[in-house]
Amino acid sequence: MLNLQSTFDLQKDVISIILRKYGASGSDRGLSSRITEAGVKVVNIERDGSILYAWKGTSGTTNIGKYDPQIKQNKLLYTFDKEVCVSSTSVNKEETLLAVSVVQKTKRDGHREPLRPDSKCITLLIEIHPLNNTKVLKAVDCRIRVQFLYPDVEKNRVHESHLLLMSEDSYVELFHISLATEEGYRVVIQNPNRLPKEKVAEDFTWAQWNVDTQRLFYLTVKEKSLLRCVQFYSDRIYETLLELSLDLPASPFASVRFINFGYDHYKDEEEADGSLNLVIFMSKAGSMCVCYCQPVCTGEDVAYTIAFVHRGCSKTYRVAMERAAPPQRTDLVLISLDYYIAVCLPGHFLHFINIRQPDLLCHSLFLTGEDARLCSLGPDSTILSLPEAMLLEVQSGTLFKATISSSLLLEFLCRSRLDCHRLAALHCAVTYLTPETDVELQIIHWLCENVMSFDSFDQIQEFILASLYRRSRQQSFILDRVLPYSSLSHWEEGVPGVTCSTELLLEPVFRGKAKNLKGYWEELHCNIDSIKYFEAVPNPRYKPALITRDWNRLWAEMNSDEKKPTSYLRNIQENTKKVLSIVETWHLDKRVVPLFQEEDFQQRALIGLMVDKLRDHINRHLNRLGKKRIDMLVVNYVAQVLELTRHILETVWIKYNLSSNVLSVKERGSSSEWAVFHLMSRILEAAKSQCLPLPPGFNSLLTVLGMRCLPQHTFLQYIDHGILQLTEPFVTRLLKDLDNSDKNEQMKFSIMKRLPESLDQKIYQLWDHPISSACIARNYVRNLFEKLGKKQGSSLRQRDHTFFQTEFLPLNYLTKTLSDVEDKALNPFEEQENVDAKFVEEIALKQTSVLLGFEET
Repeated sequence: MLNLQSTFDLQKDVISIILRKYGASGSDRGLSSRITEAGVKVVNIERDGSILYAWKGTSGTTNIGKYDPQIKQNKLLYTFDKEVCVSSTSVNKEETLLAVSVVQKTKRDGHREPLRPDSKCITLLIEIHPLNNTKVLKAVDCRIRVQFLYPDVEKNRVHESHLLLMSEDSYVELFHISLATEEGYRVVIQNPNRLPKEKVAEDFTWAQWNVDTQRLFYLTVKEKSLLRCVQFYSDRIYETLLELSLDLPASPFASVRFINFGYDHYKDEEEADGSLNLVIFMSKAGSMCVCYCQPVCTGEDVAYTIAFVHRGCSKTYRVAMERAAPPQRTDLVLISLDYYIAVCLPGHFLHFINIRQPDLLCHSLFLTGEDARLCSLGPDSTILSLPEAMLLEVQSGTLFKATISSSLLLEFLCRSRLDCHRLAALHCAVTYLTPETDVELQIIHWLCENVMSFDSFDQIQEFILASLYRRSRQQSFILDRVLPYSSLSHWEEGVPGVTCSTELLLEPVFRGKAKNLKGYWEELHCNIDSIKYFEAVPNPRYKPALITRDWNRLWAEMNSDEKKPTSYLRNIQENTKKVLSIVETWHLDKRVVPLFQEEDFQQRALIGLMVDKLRDHINRHLNRLGKKRIDMLVVNYVAQVLELTRHILETVWIKYNLSSNVLSVKERGSSSEWAVFHLMSRILEAAKSQCLPLPPGFNSLLTVLGMRCLPQHTFLQYIDHGILQLTEPFVTRLLKDLDNSDKNEQMKFSIMKRLPESLDQKIYQLWDHPISSACIARNYVRNLFEKLGKKQGSSLRQRDHTFFQTEFLPLNYLTKTLSDVEDKALNPFEEQENVDAKFVEEIALKQTSVLLGFEET
């Protein structure tokens, strides 16, 4: 499931190239004559991706080289004229200075004479542009890690470098090195004997360097475990921005631990035995996760804890291990995948933990067995987890980029039988893999094959809400807490193989002023600052289904005889216009579904209402975004609801190769049309339950497909139960396509008597049939008398009642009465031609003849 793609291979990118280039001639004294395949080791990776490595030559020398991944070239940086053990090294951004920490061995250890016999570790600062002076920065009995800062400035014309020295004696120093240019090209250190330095941290037991963001985390353990973060900027500026208390086990580290300061190939491995594995992951969205776990022991459950600092809680996960298959590794592999953190014990389990929505265990994907295998890593591999989802396999010197395999994830989604696996895989595919077009298409195809709702969740609802969530987060991370992510609010079934317990975290302390925080720190501060608020207010996350009551009230008001164009209704209409103006401009060249171009007042009203309610919700909880930005976000969100539904329809339309011929109701539908009708019915069900609007024309198309695919009695039942709607485009097409055969007339009669009042008068005008003429005449008389009755009182209404009891008899009296009142009452059919007293007389005469048996209908 986890795909490891090699981005750097020491053997291929360094050793083989150097040997191939220089080995035959032996002409390069600096490289080919000194390299041996067994001695090349990756020592550090810089911020720009450059990989520093060291090797011992055949002539008793030690060399330090650099591989540039951008131009895929190697460069020799420095050569010691004797064998030394390079434990740490770093080169500055301009490649003018090289810092090297050397672990020295005595003659008794079988090595040559050390550089400084009185010290176990010596730290050097070397001028390498060109090779020139060497300065000893430290000569001590403990190991030192070195790391140059990489400021966010241009590489050229920088006259100062800054170097961090991390000591196993629990202190961090920052050296400020001023540079000067001599003879036009020589870069030398100014005042090398008086380099200014500052103490950044001390008394720590653990430290981590984030090379991509230039942040130093360190942990002090006294009465409590306190985590601090130091942010480095350009021009010597750095500050401690964050302090966080952690509830860690007692004595978590046997010795000082360094994370992401390169790899010391000469350290004593036993020093790490029994120590806590702790690493911190951060993302641009303002998330911060502190992950820690004890070494894996045979016969015991595996436990690992993730403190979600941005959510104010920590979760401890426990995995029961099979006693028959003890783990081959003692350490868990932890990988940051931005939206997920992967926790892996290869061959046993692989847990993708959702760090943005960690509340429900079912939204994180837990895999076991073959699905948890990492083929690229051996059981004895030493793995370093680096930023940007990178892994370094130390023994082979291979650098991997970790990603979730789209093919394996989709294959797992299709073959899973547990709802917890289906749900987690679906969310992972939607939020992590998309917007890969092929992935989204395959998910929709999976929905086509699994149309019926699962026992625990509705997969169409989950797909729609997760897709909308992902698209909205791309516009603003802060919407993460107020927009719906899933239709589920709880999960009682658990996840086989893993359990979870939750505890609250103490609130971290920001040392910098909130108004001065920028970028990531502003996002993190905003997330943490909102924790208490969102815990205190009811329903901070918008739930579309909660507007059902408002929607029913609005629709009833719009269908009322007393409806008036209030300011609220005008506002709803304006909201709808904004949304539809955006939708109509999207992907015009790709639309293949023949959605009817109709007003669809019901869906237009729901669109406007959703904009209104969602805008109020975001204004209530995130008013700091500003009215203009909120309005834009809301309109785009509702437009995405419509466009996502349209995208699903177009995908299945192409999948089943349907054409515009399906709009005819003359013929029966094919099996492909039935599949599309079934899916559209489920989309309608999912949208109704969440009170989500559908694209105008959706209901008409669904009813046409229902007419083609369902038996007549079933079709009418669908109408009676409100699943299918008798829209004007559908009924118009029905009257146009079907002739007046006995069977078709029966169908038309069944449809006409089910028409809503808002449509019947208009539809009757389109059907040239005696029954429709009789209905038009009845409606005309009723409306005419009702309108006149409102003006002249109850006496006329009593006459109107008597008239309806006599079935249009006597004809002469009726005709005379209508002629008398036509001038006194507004004609309700004045916009329709040939509807007057004369028309009613003709229809009534025909009806009388039929009733008396003088002629047939």
